[in-house]
Amino acid sequence: MRIASLNGRASLVISGGFIDVHEASEGKLSTSIRENLSRLDELRALNATLEGTNVSADDIAELSNDERLDVVVDSPQQIFCVGLNYREHAVEMGLASPKAPMVFTKFVSALSGQHALIPVVSEQTDWEAELVVVIGSGGRNIDKESALDAVAGFAVGQDVSDRILQMAGTNAQFSMGKSWPNFGPVGPWITTLDEIAHPEDLAISCAVSGTMYQDSRTSDMVFSVSEIVSYLSTVVELRPGDLIFTGSPHGVGQGQNPPLFLKPGDNITTTIEGLGILYCEAVAAGS
Repeated sequence: MRIASLNGRASLVISGGFIDVHEASEGKLSTSIRENLSRLDELRALNATLEGTNVSADDIAELSNDERLDVVVDSPQQIFCVGLNYREHAVEMGLASPKAPMVFTKFVSALSGQHALIPVVSEQTDWEAELVVVIGSGGRNIDKESALDAVAGFAVGQDVSDRILQMAGTNAQFSMGKSWPNFGPVGPWITTLDEIAHPEDLAISCAVSGTMYQDSRTSDMVFSVSEIVSYLSTVVELRPGDLIFTGSPHGVGQGQNPPLFLKPGDNITTTIEGLGILYCEAVAAGS
């Protein structure tokens, strides 16, 4: 099942188009994706009644580009990010892989959806393709073995980073450097677990203006999705609609030789196997 936010309304993705959840359920289900994430069984039952629910790879590619697609969760209560969570990315940054998940946040005002316009706020504005986890039931002290039961599904994300602000001052400012407007695009929709056979081994890539810079697999993660969800839940209560950016593979701009960063006019295309394509464009700050 694939759940999209179309013009701000929860919609199911079917072959050739979208179905409004509130209307199709005769008002029983909400227009808000976040409110529906604790009612996934009802969404699945509705999805099963629809024709065209077998969405092909061609459908995914075509529908991903729809201009009406918004950020997949409206106003999540919490956003978590995990740094240095791909082995090869740690190598390119000249750093050791962490012994425990390195957690920071993006602020909610940084979120955006499909076709986000990313402001080039500094000469070191960088791209980072990420698998984003969307929490469903959530909870506290979740065992690693049952962690995926707390997950609603996955989406494609970009952890856009202002490397200058990120590293400003004596202590790094990760959360600030990654929270400029539109620095957290997530889309094109939420893909539920039943659609993904092996979330621990998905192809993930990012091309900037037609050149592929990131081309990896989620199997290179230091900490798996289950490990991250379980770890976070030992400290905080995970709630429906929370987002977890699970880290970026190697090939970011800062890791190029010489380093290379976004400039106005660049197109950023992020793809994760089975989840869809996220399209963004870099624009001059203030435009």
